[in-house]
Amino acid sequence: MIKRGTRTHPLWRFYERGAMFIGLASLAVICLAWLPFAMILYPLLPVELGQRLGRWVITLGFRIYLQILTTLCDCRFDVSELDQLHNEGALIIAANHPSLLDAVLIVSKLPNAICVMKASLMDNLLFGAAARMARYIRNDGALQILKQSRDGLLQGAHLLIFPEGTRTQHFPIDTISPMLGMIARRSGVPVQTVILEFSTPYLGKDWPLFREPCLPLHCRARLGRRFEPPEDYAKFTYELEAYFRKEIACPALGRHDD
Repeated sequence: MIKRGTRTHPLWRFYERGAMFIGLASLAVICLAWLPFAMILYPLLPVELGQRLGRWVITLGFRIYLQILTTLCDCRFDVSELDQLHNEGALIIAANHPSLLDAVLIVSKLPNAICVMKASLMDNLLFGAAARMARYIRNDGALQILKQSRDGLLQGAHLLIFPEGTRTQHFPIDTISPMLGMIARRSGVPVQTVILEFSTPYLGKDWPLFREPCLPLHCRARLGRRFEPPEDYAKFTYELEAYFRKEIACPALGRHDD
């Protein structure tokens, strides 16, 4: 009998590798299933209807994806605290960024979320059409980010930003960009922090895409402090980074790094 989570057993390592391929393949299938509809509907639907439908479908797709990982890949996700934000008005959601799964976890609970995304992902075949239909924001221009973020918040959306700008390289958190504080000041919208915690740094900056996970994988999203819109965005940025450093625990190394 294979002891659950015993990495020394060759069959368990085989299962972990299989879980990795199941996870990657299922996400690709979900994205490809929506791709032709997003491409056709994006230029046809009115902006408001298109973005509402686009965001709802992304949320549904991410929920299905997390259920697949839970059922078939021995992953455990605790994101129930995010339900408290569901019926709130405009908010800036600021989260640390340890893994490629971060946006999936948060957006799966927030059907009116817009994300600030890397331009390369907006142009990606799998993700681009869906992101454009949902009116996600490209990160390749400061003025564009400020304007589109403010417009989305004025419409009552949840704006998801990873203030590090990329996945964490030096735990607990990398240097935070002042862009978040500038958006909060100009929009007058509070910043709700979300702390993401992983049992291992799976799909982090130093975890290659095709490197198998260490299962079981436990992921948790918990609500942190809510900051009021700042008057001084530089001071706010310093306070936000200090807060994250205090709250975030570094994930354990994978068993194969022991």
